[in-house]
Amino acid sequence: MIVEICANSFESAMAAQNGGADRIELCTQLAVGGLTPSHHLIKKVMSELSIPVHVLIRPRKGNFCYSKEELNIMKNDIEFCKNIACSGVVSGVLQSDLTIDLIATKQLIEAANGIDFTFHRAFDCVKDPLVSLENLIDLKIKRVLSSGLKPSAIEGISLLSEMNKIANQQIEIMPGSGINLDNVLQFKNKGFTSIHLSATKQLKKKSASFFEGGTELVSNEKTIRKIMSLIS
Repeated sequence: MIVEICANSFESAMAAQNGGADRIELCTQLAVGGLTPSHHLIKKVMSELSIPVHVLIRPRKGNFCYSKEELNIMKNDIEFCKNIACSGVVSGVLQSDLTIDLIATKQLIEAANGIDFTFHRAFDCVKDPLVSLENLIDLKIKRVLSSGLKPSAIEGISLLSEMNKIANQQIEIMPGSGINLDNVLQFKNKGFTSIHLSATKQLKKKSASFFEGGTELVSNEKTIRKIMSLIS
């Protein structure tokens, strides 16, 4: 089973590599579901670490319906990721009626030609997941990241399992959201070949300014090691 760590910083990416994870999805701003990381962060991870990197391509928080200008930004970010040899990108576009935007998503797939393309958790907002899955199969997308349209993947495991059967190896179904040491084996036992998790812990931040402080999340190397040991 492939373990992908959602890494929101260089520190998290390093924890994923040192913990033995197979791959990272590099992003920032986990609190809003993840956004595209800076080119500087992507470059740093690619130059200093050896773990395969998939980059989240999401230009802003909120819905997954994008303007022409936003799509151009997304395509440019994908080109950047290709040029520095990232293994893949993670993205997706919806229409206002909560169906897959086939035209826009196809444009992103074409921009990513030569590297993996994962359709991200925009999938968990669609109104008809099985029709949407067939759409993604037709687009020849590598994989879809989903929690089964529920807040956590363990709550959505029934739909995820149904999707996995329908996919029949035409597309990879990668469960994600809330996967942890207590439930990870349930996904392995259901026959999924990959999982997505952040394995985060909270770090307290000290600051004299009320604009900062509070807590930040960072992936925990020890937790990742335990996950890898459990599924081996």
